[in-house]
Amino acid sequence: MTAYDKVTIVGAGLLGHALGLVHALGGCNVVLQDISEERLAWAKNRLPALLDDLVAYGLVETETAEAALSRIGTNADLREAVADADLVVEAIIEDAEAKQRLYSDLEPMLHEGAVLASNTSFLDVFPLVPRSLRPRSLIVHWYTPPYLIDLVDVVPSPEAGQEVANKMVGFLRDIGKKPVLLKKFVPGYIANNIQMAIESEVFRLLDEGVAEISDIDDALRFGLSQRLSLMGQFKKIDYTGLQVVRDIHATGLYTPPRKPTGTPVLDERLARGSSGVMAGSGFYDYGDTDAQELFRRRDSKLARLKLLLSEFEDDL
Repeated sequence: MTAYDKVTIVGAGLLGHALGLVHALGGCNVVLQDISEERLAWAKNRLPALLDDLVAYGLVETETAEAALSRIGTNADLREAVADADLVVEAIIEDAEAKQRLYSDLEPMLHEGAVLASNTSFLDVFPLVPRSLRPRSLIVHWYTPPYLIDLVDVVPSPEAGQEVANKMVGFLRDIGKKPVLLKKFVPGYIANNIQMAIESEVFRLLDEGVAEISDIDDALRFGLSQRLSLMGQFKKIDYTGLQVVRDIHATGLYTPPRKPTGTPVLDERLARGSSGVMAGSGFYDYGDTDAQELFRRRDSKLARLKLLLSEFEDDL
């Protein structure tokens, strides 16, 4: 029994069906709901392959995978799908009007104790939620792929009590995730805002001809990332020494980029169709390798890293 035994995921797209899998692996009984029967069929057919991969990576036992799959159902009827849900996870498109319509539809459908959690990437959804639902509403923002990336942002609505946030944080920890609790909503949350700052800086270095793309990536991979993956930034500062860090900042040597984001190189690549892995090229050329094979290679490496990092958790 989990804190939320019955979970309904509204929206069975690329992230929604994966969220259903994560909750089922955590022991929840899951219903995937979507207005598209075709998308529901796609999600149901994709789940066994995802579980096979997790078993192959050594992250999930075969018996656990089979049990999780047995706990996932589908239903295109919204009222039926949420009728008994303890937790409703909204994972539809990032459109404020669509979300507001859904929340209004859900208001009379949810039973008194049901919690509403939005997976919104950047919208402040709380003004869109009917007042009666706000005391039991949160943003619970996952990162992709959620079965490999453990970070989850938790933002309770201003009207929600601390117990609502604490229960969600405890639930996420119980199912093996790493929730971070935000005291208030900020677009981009924590990780994405830091990522935007990194992107602004690497674009500046590229535009100013400081280094090649692969060398900038290597500086991140073999310099920052190895330490940050073990410690985060504040603990890393502790190991460096607070006085040293204060002295470095006091020199004023670092000047933030004048442009917050963007680089002409990005525009040039997009103009010629180099939009990323799915197109076969982006900042790197992936040749004729199938995009799904590239994603599988990425996931395999993420799985191995996840297992390795688990051995060092809280050692420092």
